[in-house]
Amino acid sequence: MLPDQPFLRIPGPTPIPPSVQRAVNQPMIGHRDQETKDLLHTIKPKLKPVFGTEQDVLILAGSGTAGLETAVVNAVHPGDEVLVIVTGAFGSRFVQICQAYQIETHRFDVEWGEAVKPEAIEAYLKQHPEIKAVFATFCETSTGVLNPVKELARVVHQQTDALFIVDGVSCVGGVAVEMDDWDIDILITGSQKAMMLPAGLTFLAVSERAWEVVETNDRPSFYFDLTKYRKQLESGATPFTPALSLLFGLKQVLELFEEEGLETVFARHKLMKNMTRTAFQALDIPLLTCDEAASPTVTAIKPEDFDPEALRRVLKRDFDMTIAGGQQHLKGRIFRIGHMGYCSPADMLQTISMIEYALHKIGQPVELGCGTRAAQKTMLSGGS
Repeated sequence: MLPDQPFLRIPGPTPIPPSVQRAVNQPMIGHRDQETKDLLHTIKPKLKPVFGTEQDVLILAGSGTAGLETAVVNAVHPGDEVLVIVTGAFGSRFVQICQAYQIETHRFDVEWGEAVKPEAIEAYLKQHPEIKAVFATFCETSTGVLNPVKELARVVHQQTDALFIVDGVSCVGGVAVEMDDWDIDILITGSQKAMMLPAGLTFLAVSERAWEVVETNDRPSFYFDLTKYRKQLESGATPFTPALSLLFGLKQVLELFEEEGLETVFARHKLMKNMTRTAFQALDIPLLTCDEAASPTVTAIKPEDFDPEALRRVLKRDFDMTIAGGQQHLKGRIFRIGHMGYCSPADMLQTISMIEYALHKIGQPVELGCGTRAAQKTMLSGGS
């Protein structure tokens, strides 16, 4: 193991491209000067395809959770009832935010590791037509599930006048999303995952339908008031001091997306998902989610005959590799591998090989190279 050679394979923060790191290290400029206006004018149109929208994507200095809270504060009137679909730890976070604002919150729980079924939400909404907003998690980071938000949006708008608000923090930039065509009302993501940046920015896009609600909302807010961000962005500014270093990096990220092509970016993430899954299937180690519900950005593995924490310790000690553990009731029962952002199929071959080594070190009777070989075959077949 060499110094300064960490291997980060968690579902965020993710590794940063060297060109983005160099961009982030640029000297500061005046945040009210013309250079910053020019920077924001360059960024603004390039963000829209990532979200699949013609709406402006608003940029706030803050974590992804700041974006989730911003959506709640702006889109829910005092006295409204909301539904939160909970498929893991980050669905629960939406519940906690709503409850912090004394919002009457309906909670629809789904077993961790499974995707929500749109027909179940359809039935629930028929019984609760008074609901004014439905919150869902696109990729549930804690389980590696990708929820069917396109179908959920259709059900929500067929059954109610509610807004449909989506946490896309751990997948936007790594999976295809068509916010406008799918009829998503607010879509949120953060900088430190598939967007290949350090933590510290959150992004929100808002539909015309949602803007009508936001503009009539009398819930008090200062920093999180989206109308301020929209107004300032029109003139190439932000209402409060922006995270300038991250904006430099964001410009470079968007240029990298354009160079690679978004469809190629999404195909790369899908390939890495399939390589990871076929590797563990070959090693006969169970996956938490089924193939149909699996996210292209993070894979959760649930072993039956060894301690995931022992595996993580060996990887850290012998390679300085970090993979994620489980959260809440899955703590100590699963491990998770992030494969998003600045990550390639070559990285996954290396990761799987290291994991095979670590499995051998903790006494698992695995055939060394078995998982790597399966991943190689998946890569050679084009990901199928």
